[in-house]
Amino acid sequence: MHSIQVRFFAAFREFAGTDAVLLETDAETVDDVFEACLQQFPRLFRPEASLVAVNEKMADWSTAVRNGDEVLFFPPVAGG
Repeated sequence: MHSIQVRFFAAFREFAGTDAVLLETDAETVDDVFEACLQQFPRLFRPEASLVAVNEKMADWSTAVRNGDEVLFFPPVAGG
């Protein structure tokens, strides 16, 4: 069992209704963490091209997670 700190930004925060949660999970990847979050926050969804970070480093949805990691979910950033 892993203890993962999850932080939500922008649209993720709005749909989760919170900016952070401590998740107790057997998740092995970032995608697994997101799926576990869906059980707790059913309004949550993953916009296309969403970004993730693990321990403040950009990652992808297949990145492995370990006990004590921090996972950040945020929508794509647009500039101009």
